[in-house]
Amino acid sequence: MKKYLIYLMMATAVVIFGGACSPDEGNKPETPGIENPETPDESGGNPNTPGGNSKILVAYFSWGGTTQRMAEEIVRQTGADVFRIEPVTPYPTEYTPCTEVAREEKDNDARPAIADEVENWDDYDTVFIGCPVWWWTTPMIICTFSESYDFKGKTVVPFCTYASTYRDETLARIVELTSDAEHLTGEGLTSGRINEQNISSWLNEIGVIQ
Repeated sequence: MKKYLIYLMMATAVVIFGGACSPDEGNKPETPGIENPETPDESGGNPNTPGGNSKILVAYFSWGGTTQRMAEEIVRQTGADVFRIEPVTPYPTEYTPCTEVAREEKDNDARPAIADEVENWDDYDTVFIGCPVWWWTTPMIICTFSESYDFKGKTVVPFCTYASTYRDETLARIVELTSDAEHLTGEGLTSGRINEQNISSWLNEIGVIQ
């Protein structure tokens, strides 16, 4: 009976914390991203980008790499510019301390400062905003980003990465935070489903590529 109770408590902990700081499938914690995200060259990006004159930005926060992989594939297929949302004070690189900081920020409705700013914001017509699911919703730094810019006249496309649950809630939260914008249907993927085909199908469905 004692062994059963221990296993039950361990399983409960995984469910509670799985959505905190680890969008990777199988609850494998992300590790800090070292490589910078790929950016399109100056030759004009992907020829499938609609309209020709429409300028796209992919803005994302990634604690350790999973959301970065999804963002990079979006950039590769659309020829978009990219902006990595980096906190002034980095999050802990270990899983448990990160969950504690993330929960404290959520409970206090915090707005973590962002280290840099988007250049030429007014030039962008479409903005993808992406993040992992932390404590059942967006990390609070996404609130900081969304409140830092004027989204009137822009189209926002939300995306997220997650371990097992709260995909739809997180996508809806990004829409809520950018209520002045128009919105296209977002996408959330687990780590194992981030690939060229899945992202291409989504981008085609919402008319961003053809």
